[in-house]
Amino acid sequence: MSKVISGISMSLDGFVTGPDVTRERQLGQGGEVLHQWLSEPDPRDAELLAGMAAGVGAILMGRRSYDLAEGDGGWADGGPAGDAPCFVLTHKPPAPETVRAPHVFTFVTDGIHSAVKQAKAAAGGKTVGVHGASAAQQCLAAGLMEEIQIHLAPVLLGGGTRLFEHLGGGPVRLRRTQVVDTPNVTHLRFEVIR
Repeated sequence: MSKVISGISMSLDGFVTGPDVTRERQLGQGGEVLHQWLSEPDPRDAELLAGMAAGVGAILMGRRSYDLAEGDGGWADGGPAGDAPCFVLTHKPPAPETVRAPHVFTFVTDGIHSAVKQAKAAAGGKTVGVHGASAAQQCLAAGLMEEIQIHLAPVLLGGGTRLFEHLGGGPVRLRRTQVVDTPNVTHLRFEVIR
């Protein structure tokens, strides 16, 4: 059975991008430090990343994330996870002729529950990876998120896009299942308790 899992790099003060995100600077001002662990990986970082990538069967993301990446030429090999199906939450799909990888992207206009259902069906028992803050927030608020993986960068950005900003009502209880500390990042894994 497919699990819905968010995996994202975050600053100690809770930001997944710096301020002033643009197509040219998708991680915002100063946000590139969040992904330093990807460009200078410790062997434990590389092992963890390979395991995450191997387990992905489908991606769920918001329209803003799609527009930012596609506006910059898109992903070299299809979508954020190669040819894995990618479901984009949106109110209005782009014109079909503008979609660079139509075999990868499906635009979902009828809400988060429908998007998760479609992504799980396409994932073939593998993980549905949640890409970006908006999609993660929507999954958490709807009670659809099963696991959260945070790659905690040792930096305070002071502004940008917060990961845990719009979560709906009451608290979301978590159970920590893994901690891996490397020189550039601390990997934290949590199960969402229902």
